[in-house]
Amino acid sequence: MAVALRGFRHLPALLCRSSLALPRGLPQASPGCPALLLDGCRQCVQQVLLTRQLSTKKAKGKGQSQTKVNISAALVEDIINLEETSEDMQAVVEALKEDFSRNLSVRTSPGALDHIIVMTKDGKFPLNQLGQISQKSPQLMIVNMTNFPESTAAATKAIRDCGMNLNPEVDGTIIRVPVPKVTREHRESLAKLAKQSTNKSKEALRKVRSKSINQVKKSKSRVSEDTIWLLEKQIQQMADSAAAEMDKLLAAKTKELLG
Repeated sequence: MAVALRGFRHLPALLCRSSLALPRGLPQASPGCPALLLDGCRQCVQQVLLTRQLSTKKAKGKGQSQTKVNISAALVEDIINLEETSEDMQAVVEALKEDFSRNLSVRTSPGALDHIIVMTKDGKFPLNQLGQISQKSPQLMIVNMTNFPESTAAATKAIRDCGMNLNPEVDGTIIRVPVPKVTREHRESLAKLAKQSTNKSKEALRKVRSKSINQVKKSKSRVSEDTIWLLEKQIQQMADSAAAEMDKLLAAKTKELLG
């Protein structure tokens, strides 16, 4: 018993040095250490696993770098699904890429009109489900609304309001869409739309981040404060990485549009 008590007295110092020992692996307990006997100490070992690659908890002030948190998803799967959070954030980035590709091009093509959303009395529908879209000449696109003539007015409004600087003209069930000339003003207008789309995507990203952090906070009653802090930090880092990717997409698209 005396040996076990002496081992227990050394346990706090052993755990305090654990962050320094991380690069060389977990600290090894002596044969008499209660860490081998007490269930409570297993939580300490798990905490060491959670904090690997983290040398300091909070670095404050200028010139102090913070080590990137990299928590194993398997260790916290009962708190939050980090892989699902990452997928949700990446989905926002991919949606921005798709928006840039379809709707923000210097040269308008029929495919750019496909997914314009039309509000009808029966609900929302992509334009290409209501009308047949074709390009009659480099300067003119045609939308044939013969199959859904009652939606012609709604389709015309959707094209006009889509943000692509289009001014459709209606002739019965035929919508003529003149393709605007590629002017400097048009290029700048598209660049502004790219910025607006990026801001909307970042707002969607913030919602994913907030939802995940709120989910983590619900576990405060059963996990340590340090674990909560580490998870919040990792989620924030994931969001920062996605936002940085969006900024790169915006920079590339702006350069493409402005020439």
